[in-house]
Amino acid sequence: MNSMNFTAGMGEPTVVITRVAQTQWHAVADDRVVGRGNTSRRPDGRSFLSIDSWHDTVFDQLAGAMLPELSKPLYTVVDEVDVDLRSAWERTGFTTRRREWEYLVSTDQHDTGLDSVPAVEGVTILPVGAAQVVPLLEAYTRIRAEIDATVGWDSMPAEIVTRPDGIVPVDPAQYAVATRSDEYVGLLRVASRRRHARIELIVVRADQRRRGVARALLAPVLRSLHQSGIETVSAYVNDTNTAAVALFDGIGSSRRAGSNLELVLR
Repeated sequence: MNSMNFTAGMGEPTVVITRVAQTQWHAVADDRVVGRGNTSRRPDGRSFLSIDSWHDTVFDQLAGAMLPELSKPLYTVVDEVDVDLRSAWERTGFTTRRREWEYLVSTDQHDTGLDSVPAVEGVTILPVGAAQVVPLLEAYTRIRAEIDATVGWDSMPAEIVTRPDGIVPVDPAQYAVATRSDEYVGLLRVASRRRHARIELIVVRADQRRRGVARALLAPVLRSLHQSGIETVSAYVNDTNTAAVALFDGIGSSRRAGSNLELVLR
């Protein structure tokens, strides 16, 4: 364990910063933990930091001990309304990379206005759990490549874990898909936990966009969740993703519940 001592102001105890584990730091004063820092690696390979402390000076001391020991770029996420936390990260050199809106959406089709979504000619929607693994993986791989070639996949709100052998595990139990001519052209991934669900991903193949495929995918998924007793779903949307913003802003029961900022230190 590596420790660093920080001299406090008059009448204040000395703060000792110790790296207590590979991904954890503690700030201790008078034998009490007065701050904690953590780092975690996301499935896409990016390292995210968090610091929890009551005082700005302890935050700065933890950041000063952590940052020199970590490879850049480094990322963190803050609630946009938490101005103090955002300012603390900016003092260390972090800048805003992107904003994500959090949407809350009723699953009741009478509230959403999705009870009369027109069918998309030539497109069939397979419900969650009905997709086949091979064409699902093929569609995911193709759509991801299209997004990587434009805005970049790391702009998406969620990531799928890649195994060390490079294979991406996809679970049909989490996906609804849109099919055309026996090909999967749109994917929606949903995670359900007791009384709440989250839409983690909605993507459509580039040559099938602007035809209503995303709405056609979303409507039956929300209806199925409502029938299972889940009344509300959440979704995070990058504010530069104009298509996704328009999709959720256009749902009758949808509201923006807040926004997160992703900050980066390069």
